[in-house]
Amino acid sequence: MRAVDGRLNVHPAPYGLLREEWKRLLGPVTADHLLAGDHRAAADHLLCSPREGPMAHEGFRRWAGAFTRLPEPPRRAILAALVDRWHEETAPSDRGPRRPRHPEESPTDVLWLIAVVGAGLPDLPLPAERAAAVAEMGECHGISQAVPQYPLLEQERVEGRELTAATIATVRRTAASIPAYYENHDGAFAATLTEPVLNVGEAWADRAMAEQRFDPRPVLAHALTATSSKPSARWDRGARAVLAAAGDPDTVRSALLDWLARVGRPRTLPLKPTWYQQQVDDLYDAFNIDALRGLAWMLPLLPPHPDVPRTLGALVAGALRKVSGTGARSPRTATAAIHALARTEGEEALAELARLRTRVVHKPTVKVLDGVLTARADALGLGREEIEELAVPSYGLTEVGRAAHALGEATALLTVEGSRARLTWRNAAGKQVKAAPAAVRRDHPERVKELRALTRDVDRMLSAQAERLDRQFLARRSWAHHQWRARYLDHPVVGTLARRLIWTVDDVPVAHGTAPGDPDATAASGLRTVEGRPVEPGPDAEVRLWHPVGRAPAEVTAWQDRLERLAVTQPFKQAHREVYPLTPAERTTGTYSNRFAGHYLRQHQFHSLTAVRGWRNALRLPVDDACPPAERLLPEWGLRAEYWIEPDTSGLGRDQSDSGTYLRLRTDQVRFYPVDAPRNYAHSGGGAYQQVRRPGAPQTEPVPLTEVPELVLSEVLRDVDLFVGVTSIGNDPTWSDGGPDGHFHRYWTSYGFGELDGAADTRRAVLARLLPRLAIADRCSIEDRYLHVRGDRRTYKIHLGSANVLMVPGDTYLCIVQGGAGPAPDTGYLPFEGDRRLALILSKAVLLADDTAITDPTITSQFPRG
Repeated sequence: MRAVDGRLNVHPAPYGLLREEWKRLLGPVTADHLLAGDHRAAADHLLCSPREGPMAHEGFRRWAGAFTRLPEPPRRAILAALVDRWHEETAPSDRGPRRPRHPEESPTDVLWLIAVVGAGLPDLPLPAERAAAVAEMGECHGISQAVPQYPLLEQERVEGRELTAATIATVRRTAASIPAYYENHDGAFAATLTEPVLNVGEAWADRAMAEQRFDPRPVLAHALTATSSKPSARWDRGARAVLAAAGDPDTVRSALLDWLARVGRPRTLPLKPTWYQQQVDDLYDAFNIDALRGLAWMLPLLPPHPDVPRTLGALVAGALRKVSGTGARSPRTATAAIHALARTEGEEALAELARLRTRVVHKPTVKVLDGVLTARADALGLGREEIEELAVPSYGLTEVGRAAHALGEATALLTVEGSRARLTWRNAAGKQVKAAPAAVRRDHPERVKELRALTRDVDRMLSAQAERLDRQFLARRSWAHHQWRARYLDHPVVGTLARRLIWTVDDVPVAHGTAPGDPDATAASGLRTVEGRPVEPGPDAEVRLWHPVGRAPAEVTAWQDRLERLAVTQPFKQAHREVYPLTPAERTTGTYSNRFAGHYLRQHQFHSLTAVRGWRNALRLPVDDACPPAERLLPEWGLRAEYWIEPDTSGLGRDQSDSGTYLRLRTDQVRFYPVDAPRNYAHSGGGAYQQVRRPGAPQTEPVPLTEVPELVLSEVLRDVDLFVGVTSIGNDPTWSDGGPDGHFHRYWTSYGFGELDGAADTRRAVLARLLPRLAIADRCSIEDRYLHVRGDRRTYKIHLGSANVLMVPGDTYLCIVQGGAGPAPDTGYLPFEGDRRLALILSKAVLLADDTAITDPTITSQFPRG
């Protein structure tokens, strides 16, 4: 065989043997091109072949190694063709049409194939271009997984050019992301990249590798071995050894806390977004995740400190923060931090676990939290509810909602006002000042830092406990009076919530007499009836959380009057809570309610809200799968509530997110089944629900609504009303045009200005009671389903359900989008927290009552001229 005019001159006798050999190594098409001397065609085919058929992954090394068995002349000819291809690909677009490429091919693939074909040959072409392409990899979150990239990277080392730290990070990040069912060729190469110990580009990793107080490398190297679900005894022994070798335990703990506190901060080396993931800088580095897990596991092995559970809790929250198109950033990191909290001694760690249980909605993580809390409860011989009650620490408060801390001649006051914690200061003269005095900041910097952290801890715990208490109505919980006083009424933190709620003591409704605004509290217990009579319960009297269902209307009204007269703001709706009795239509349908059918909801917002309210739900995607309805299990009542939903597919391709999830849902029936009944399923793309049961098993019929306890029916329908009221597209003021192609205009109009639902009816009643107290009372009135506000330019009608605004006369829509610049108008006293729509309506009323003072052009441009 010899080359003639660039073509291979092959003697006919050995042709069959040679072709069979090349066909076996490179495939028949490439072999035919090579034997025909068409090296450009061979090069073009080679650029596509690794992505097709079995060579895409498992046969890649055999395919790439085949080139080393070819004679040098055809390899050099292919390289020359690839150089021509490179110049064509990178030439300006005005040089004429380019040859068609494989859909996943890029010009860099030409450089990659040069490294594959020329492996082992000296003086490969385009060295500068190859080096630049490898360096550019460092700007990417990942590199193509269609074909392994290690040949190009190995060639750089062969030619004596070191990979940059950023490129190494990309290579290791990519290898860590390749699914386990693929043969990870790049992973084998990435394993040889041992420096730096962590991937650069994340603030916490950069800080860890720059640590000066001790050598961080052994600690980080051991942390990277945290690949199991939980730390083993062997892993713990290794961790203790590297921690002990690092030096002073307090110094090491301080360093680890410093590193972990930086997790989630903006990347120090921003990455280029991709067509399928725009928010790459919000993702955790896949290679560094194991190190994060290992560092979390190490913290319980070091001396205790209040910052440890605080930092681990923040690590859980940050790891579960959602990224568009991906979901939670790192559930594995969250799970590791939870297991670390479970191994951390002290009430602060248990409190953090209990707080996280009220906030976390990521289902796999919720399951881990439940398992950890149940194990802790079993170890103490307590129930789950009791462990969550006992898990709330005092945070240094010496009385309900208050603590004073002397720092030199100044005093720090940590107080709870409503459902917020506040830190204030008094100087040596006893005068209140806005910030810590200079002498305190100079002499007690760590103490000031700790007090600020305590304030944030109390804030978070108050929010978590308010949500937990709001879900207690269906828990059927009761307490002996002495237990209840210790865990609720007199607890330094929970007491600030419990003293603003109504309870029943042996079925007698009472509230604490020393709630804000009530100086008349002479009873030792502090408990009073709605008439103000003191109540002295015995230690074993039964205490329950009061609910308006089943109570006389006069009693409910009396409690509302008392709370409003005393200016008590309840942490959630209780005295003013909506009640949902059966309607005549529901008595007719018998087994289902259509009260909240026919709505269009934003799916992702609905999904998050169901999780917060204790429901379980699955996102609807256009895949061949089936999903149950949104469900709430009520084991205490032996029931399961279902809200039937299906995706809205009427958007002609605009009804899906970039990640392929349906954007909107259509709502249907609410039903109840026995808690252990077979589940109903419908196709995730829509369609009728059908019960999935064992062969031969009879169908379980829904429970008649008349047999559902009043409290259960009311609370479930209240949740569903909340889902619609918060997530309906009718609440979006920017959708007055009806959304895509005006498709939802009729629904938006009917919801945004239609009849009031249960929550809006309650809102109307509350506004009627509050209106006389408002500074703008003389400009406001309630008529039908609107709050009318008289401005100087116009009169306005604010819908009490959606908060949408019409201008009178003409009922012209006025778009006011929440969240504009500047402070929100002061709406004054509200009898409860949590109804954002009520606050929005009042803020719009205050704004429009003084409409001549409005300067926002997005609003003023909508006013009629003249």
